[in-house]
Amino acid sequence: MNTLIETIKYFVVITAELTVLFLGISTLVALILMYLPQEKTKNWMASKGIISNFVAAIFGSLTPFCACSTIPMTLGFLQIGVPFGATMSFVISSPLLNPIIIAMLLALMGLKVAVVYFVIVFSAVIIFGVALEKSGMSKEVKNVRIKGGGQEDDDEVPPAFKDKLILSFKKAWGDFYGILGYLLLGVGIGAVIYGYLPGDLVLKYAGPDNPFAIPIAAIIGIPLYIRAETAIPIGLSLMQKGMSVGAVIALIIGGAGMAIPEMTMLAGIFKKKLVAAIVFVIFLTAVIGGYIFNMI
Repeated sequence: MNTLIETIKYFVVITAELTVLFLGISTLVALILMYLPQEKTKNWMASKGIISNFVAAIFGSLTPFCACSTIPMTLGFLQIGVPFGATMSFVISSPLLNPIIIAMLLALMGLKVAVVYFVIVFSAVIIFGVALEKSGMSKEVKNVRIKGGGQEDDDEVPPAFKDKLILSFKKAWGDFYGILGYLLLGVGIGAVIYGYLPGDLVLKYAGPDNPFAIPIAAIIGIPLYIRAETAIPIGLSLMQKGMSVGAVIALIIGGAGMAIPEMTMLAGIFKKKLVAAIVFVIFLTAVIGGYIFNMI
C-alpha cells in the first residue's frame, strides 16, 4: 500500500510540475516569437557560411513546433534560398533543443544537466548541418512544393501587449492539449518504474559501470518514444533507480529527435538516404552526448 501511495504521489506531483512548466514556457516563447522579426531572421539564415547554421539552430531552439509546422517551414526555407546546411540545422534543433525539453531538464534534473545538454546538442546541430551540406545531401530533397511557404498567417498579431499575452496563452493551451496524452503516458510509466522497478536490476544493466548501456539506450529510444514529453519523465524515473545520466540523455535524444510523426513527414519531403543520414546523426549525437555526460 505504501508503494502504491508513493507511486500515485509521484504521478500527481510530476504531472502538476510539467503542466505549469509547459504552459508557462510555451506562453513565453509564443510571446517572444511575436516580437521576433521573421523576415530579418530568414535573411540571416539565408546568409552564407556557418553563421547561417548558428542562426538556424537558435531559431529552431526557439520554436516548439510539431511536425505539421516544422516540415512546411523546412520546405519554405529551402524555397526562399536558405542554405541546405542551415535548414538541416533547423530540422535537427527544433525537436532536440526546443524550450520545453530544456525547461523539463532544468526542472527535473538540474541546471548542470540542462546546460551541458544544450551545449552538446547545439554543437552537434551546427557540425552535422555543415557536414550534411558538404557531403552533397542537398540532392536528396524531393521536388515537393507547398502553398504559402510554411507560413502561419491565420492569426494576426494584435498590437496591445495584453492581447498578445492572451493569444500566446491560447496557443500554449492548444499545444498542451495536443501533447497531454503523451505527457500523461510518460509520467504514468515513470511512476510505475519509480514505484515498482527494482533498482538493482536497472543498476546492473544500465548503470554507469556498463559501457554498452548508452548505445543500447540510444537505439531503444529511437523507436520507443513518441514525444520528448513522454521520454523525459521516464528517463527521470530510471535515473532515480540507478540508470546512468548518460544513458538517460541518450534515451531522451533518441526519443525527442526521432518523433514518429516528424520522421514520417520527413520521409515525404526527403529521400531515403537523407532520412537515414538524419537518423544516424541523431543516434551519434545521443551516443556521444551520453558518454560525455558520464565523463563529467
